[in-house]
Amino acid sequence: MKAIVTGAAGFIGSHLSDLLLEKGFNVIGIDDLSSGSLQNLKEAMLNKKFTFEKISILESDKLETFFKNTDYVYHLAGKADIVPSINAPSEYHDVNVTGTLNILELSKKFNIKKLVYAASSSCYGIPQNYPTTENENISPRYPYALTKFLAEEYILHWNKVYKLPTISLRLFNVYGTRSRTSGAYGAVLGTFLGQKLAQKPATIVGTGEQTRDFINVYDVCNAFYIASKEARIGEVYNIGTGNPQSINTLVNLLNINEKTFIPKRPGEPDTTHADISKVTNDTSWRPLISLKEGIANILKQSELWEGTKAWEPSEIEKETQNWFKYLKDDQ
Repeated sequence: MKAIVTGAAGFIGSHLSDLLLEKGFNVIGIDDLSSGSLQNLKEAMLNKKFTFEKISILESDKLETFFKNTDYVYHLAGKADIVPSINAPSEYHDVNVTGTLNILELSKKFNIKKLVYAASSSCYGIPQNYPTTENENISPRYPYALTKFLAEEYILHWNKVYKLPTISLRLFNVYGTRSRTSGAYGAVLGTFLGQKLAQKPATIVGTGEQTRDFINVYDVCNAFYIASKEARIGEVYNIGTGNPQSINTLVNLLNINEKTFIPKRPGEPDTTHADISKVTNDTSWRPLISLKEGIANILKQSELWEGTKAWEPSEIEKETQNWFKYLKDDQ
């Protein structure tokens, strides 16, 4: 079987590429390296069944040749993070929405068997209901969330109108090795690990009692694989654990004793909590790795995080100043 992974040099995309290779797939990794890193693909590069192509998903003409005779497309490429999207909404729309349209058109042209899309639970904004089902009101609070949801609408529309087999996975708080550490507003785990390695206090936004539905990247990759292989199409699924944990719990599991607190950011939910009953009822997927087990595994591989920047609290506050300008909790 032949598969394309867009965003293959990224955090989740690189792990998914590894999994597909383990399953015996021939994998073409597509990435423009604007945020991903070839270092994430060093294991995949050793496999003769893996090919890497440095191409943007906006370059449809260059992509076309790789879609011929492809069975599955796993679409993870896109621009992430909240604050940068507020500063550059047009760029986010171009990549996340127009780029997705390019992938859909090529998938339709070459009769792809299944396209699985990496959507975002940020589309819910601050939900009214917990645990949050897929039927929760959509309320994006910033351009990143909006563009990810608009792309999902395209994904579902191409299934409805053109009968392209698609699935959309709304990912909650994914963590694991290779998660991004660039930018003061990045993955919280990467921020904490950088501070831990530098023997600095963990910078906690708010009280630290806010909870997040942390889901391990290996469980997420398995969700992509199962979604592509099982019969369901035209569906949206939450991918989380259904067991949210506090930020303070995460810090404790990382064995960081000192903490620094900065003000809570407006527009952020106090909790994320996925209702995963739909995906567990419809498919064979189940989350298998607990946060305790996942963090323990990361700490065993601490050498992977050497060189991670230790962000100062003032840097984190400065990078989010535009967020305070545009967002309020009562929006």
